[in-house]
Amino acid sequence: MGTVASTFVDTLSVRRWRWFDVQLFLYMGLLIVFGVVVGYSASYTSAGALGDLSQTVKTLLWTTIGLIVFFVAATVDYHWLETFTVPIYLGVLGLLLLTTLIGRNLFGAQMSITVAGLDFQFSEVSKVLMVVVLASFLSRRRERVGKLSTIVGATLLMAVPAYLVYRQPDLGTALVFVAILGGMLFMSGASVGWLAILSGACVAVAPLAIGALQTYQRQRLFCFLDPQADPQGACYQLTQALNAVGSGGWLGEGLTAGRQNQLGYLPVQSTDFIFTVVAEELGFVGSIILIGLFALLVTRMLTIAWQARDSLGRMVGVGLATMILFQVAVNIGMVTGIMPVTGIPLPFITYGGSSMVSLLFGLGILESVRIHTRKPTF
Repeated sequence: MGTVASTFVDTLSVRRWRWFDVQLFLYMGLLIVFGVVVGYSASYTSAGALGDLSQTVKTLLWTTIGLIVFFVAATVDYHWLETFTVPIYLGVLGLLLLTTLIGRNLFGAQMSITVAGLDFQFSEVSKVLMVVVLASFLSRRRERVGKLSTIVGATLLMAVPAYLVYRQPDLGTALVFVAILGGMLFMSGASVGWLAILSGACVAVAPLAIGALQTYQRQRLFCFLDPQADPQGACYQLTQALNAVGSGGWLGEGLTAGRQNQLGYLPVQSTDFIFTVVAEELGFVGSIILIGLFALLVTRMLTIAWQARDSLGRMVGVGLATMILFQVAVNIGMVTGIMPVTGIPLPFITYGGSSMVSLLFGLGILESVRIHTRKPTF
């Protein structure tokens, strides 16, 4: 008991903060600022100046809460999370089950619960918590990670929360769980052969999963194959998004000056389709800058993971990097018409307090991995 207490006290030592990763914090901060600016522009026509300010103020409020969570998570040694892996996992299942039972309908899915007047999507924080759970599971079996039993165990661990999210129904977030699982298993050194079989099994059950979706969800899912099949119905979002992206040109039409955005032709432009505002108003150059910031952030996250002192820290870093990379790729892909529309948010840019707080919580854990590395390399 004395060892545990001294370890916890040591996590609060000021000397450890000299290892704080400034690069990670800088890239994170730049993305947050980018998101606030684009979010203001996206909401400019929704309810006039007051409406714009209201959404921006809410974003700043959630960001402030998220930064507090970030520094608290960075302060505490991440190994403490491993100690509470079982309660964390049970808590994730409980929150997702509660959301399924009493959650508020949002965009056709029962995915949020109102707490103190604020809507919170527990599926967002569940993604981060499942990275911790899976990292703990894999790190404890690092000598047996190539065995089928480890792969099956990790799959079963992730399958339950993924299924609960899918039943909301929220296919996009369920796919993020699957991506996290695949990325962490691959980077942990799991057998490529067994992973190929697992991937084949996922492809085999995909038709069943798609068939269980609502009709409008299935129609929207396949719009990327032919956006003109129903441009005024199921494919309306994608059609307008493609028009906005195409009209941006090299430098865009300027903040709050995008015609598709200002005329209200872009549905949910502040959330899942926020990248259309970036492409239309900031153009190709602005889009590349945003993608570049994401590339710098993910690269830094993986660097911290490689420098971690143990497999737990490495797996946490890999899992969080996979989560962000997958969301960025799918969100931009669906907006530009090369991937199905699945409702996955763009990290730091999509309007939403749940996503912001959860992302900052995850990066705070990764900062803890960096701070508690015994021999940091700069």
